[in-house]
Amino acid sequence: MLIEVGHYALALALALSLTQMVMPIWASRTGDPVLRSVTVPAALATFACIAFAFGALTYAHVTSDFSVQNVVENSHSMKPLIYKISGVWGNHEGSMMLWVLILALFGAVVALARNSVPPTLRANTLGVQAAITAVFLLFILITSNPFARLNPAPVEGRDLNPLLQDPGLAIHPPLLYLGYVGFSITFAFAIAALIEGRIDAAWARAVRPWTLAAWCFLTVGIAMGSYWAYYELGWGGWWFWDPVENASLMPWLAGTALVHSTVVMEKRDALKVWTVLLAILTFSLSLLGTFLVRSGVLTSVHTFATDPTRGTFILGILVVFIGGSLALYAWRAPTLRQGGLFAPISREGALVMNNLFLSAACATVLVGTLYPLALESLTGEKISVGAPFFNLTFVPLAVPLLLVVPFGQTLAWKRGDLAAASQRLFVGFAIALVVALAAIAVTWGGPVGAPLGIGLGAYLILGAALEIVTRAKARSVGLSLRRAAGLPRSAWGTALAHAGVGVTVIGIAAQAWSVEALATLPRGGELRAGPYVAVLEGVLPRTGPNYTETVAHLTIREGGVPVGVLEPGKRFYASRNMSVSEAGLLTIGVSQVYASVGETGTDGRVGIRLYYKPLVLLIWLGAVVMALGGGLSLTDRRFRVGAPAMKPAPRDAAGPVPPHSVPAE
Repeated sequence: MLIEVGHYALALALALSLTQMVMPIWASRTGDPVLRSVTVPAALATFACIAFAFGALTYAHVTSDFSVQNVVENSHSMKPLIYKISGVWGNHEGSMMLWVLILALFGAVVALARNSVPPTLRANTLGVQAAITAVFLLFILITSNPFARLNPAPVEGRDLNPLLQDPGLAIHPPLLYLGYVGFSITFAFAIAALIEGRIDAAWARAVRPWTLAAWCFLTVGIAMGSYWAYYELGWGGWWFWDPVENASLMPWLAGTALVHSTVVMEKRDALKVWTVLLAILTFSLSLLGTFLVRSGVLTSVHTFATDPTRGTFILGILVVFIGGSLALYAWRAPTLRQGGLFAPISREGALVMNNLFLSAACATVLVGTLYPLALESLTGEKISVGAPFFNLTFVPLAVPLLLVVPFGQTLAWKRGDLAAASQRLFVGFAIALVVALAAIAVTWGGPVGAPLGIGLGAYLILGAALEIVTRAKARSVGLSLRRAAGLPRSAWGTALAHAGVGVTVIGIAAQAWSVEALATLPRGGELRAGPYVAVLEGVLPRTGPNYTETVAHLTIREGGVPVGVLEPGKRFYASRNMSVSEAGLLTIGVSQVYASVGETGTDGRVGIRLYYKPLVLLIWLGAVVMALGGGLSLTDRRFRVGAPAMKPAPRDAAGPVPPHSVPAE
């Protein structure tokens, strides 16, 4: 009965979201504030209905209700509880439920944000958000019903894809969706502003926290997905330029540009038209990623659905929202008032350059991802665009972008002094150069680009630190510390996020020194990777809750001294008749020794692949630092209050005051 009620709740949410969509339009025509106010309770009710439906599906998975087809296809009674829960979104139907749940959640939060968003803007934004929710609810109800029953019900389920039975996949999709769907709010704000024909500082102040929050979630979500692929798939790499990975990278690049452009718009009332376009494009790229994952046009471990009907439906959603929003933008953009002017050498100018490089990098990833698909659909010819293309096009754009970042922090608003900024950054640049030269000396004869990358990362970290030091500099250390403590949290957050980029760059550059070794070892055999030697002590059988496993027991030695143990293995899931590799990881500082096991021969010899990954954890730690910087910025008081509203000055008994305006408290 609960399943049927959950299905009904989805249908009711569709009706409520349609109401939420129509009321602001009706109110704008009639000028009735009562109709406009309906959007708030409608948004809250929509979220409540979808949350109930999602809870009903989760309950079915946790209790192993095998009368539900979705549970049968993605669960097993012996599966651990955490994977029963993550199995809810580890499939197409459930992941779409999570998508609309987060959509409705963001809509509900906007509905409750009464003080930070002007009423008309909030109502129109909720109306646009409701349109997105309604379309995806319709998609679920027509093509992807998660509540379909089976009669008779089987005794046991088919289990979740073994690759998805991992803690990383329990966390990665929700974080990724919070990023993807979070950008739907910025999209809704942009469309609402275009409908109203008004974009000002109040709009920028309202949209910036949502943009930053979505960017933080997407950053951590991509990092978690990268780490999962690194240790779960047994490839030993952290990024593979897989088309579905690219589908998450593109909105991140556009979202990063959007975060910076909203700063310019809020501070200087500039880049209005460009910022709105970025808001539209960022969510459009999120929708494109949804199409790539669920249409069947790609074959990847990341994809869910291969049903052409679903792909056609999602393609229709893309046409409606992307085409419709760009058409509205083309109609309204020429009527928008241009913002303030600024010199090319200024913080605004640096942020514009930042946007240009990020947009160009996003375009290269888009072309490299879609070109093979377009070529195949037009000519039938299949080609593969992989790492060589992306490394040759993306990296040359990323390097100058990173070089500009510290200058952007140092230049003044409106008109900056490039020579003075260079002087302030000289110490950081000199130290970074020393770090790069030291890396070259220590690794003489190795790759040249890696030490330069280490130096670039150090330059970014030092540039972020120097920005805080420069702003807090005073006559005494005590006064400097007090000034630093009094800086806005957004200043600290910006410095932390930029330092996080530097940490990630160092981790990426250090992978040029990774060492890989492959051998078939007998018991007692040794395999060296870098300074570490793996000794095969034996092969052990193990039994898990829903799998059997063969584990290779490896002792890791450095200079003849044991430093740890690795136990890579192969797991066999009988319910799926599928084997997967489980990597063994030994963390030493921020470096790792990584091992995966191959086939076992008839003579008892085991195939072992061993990696030494220096500083590899910095790749993901840097992403966490970036997100923490964004989160710290969100705690700034300026993000919790609305933009100053203008109201007429009061009149006194002596007569009217000359016309002017004062900020509303």
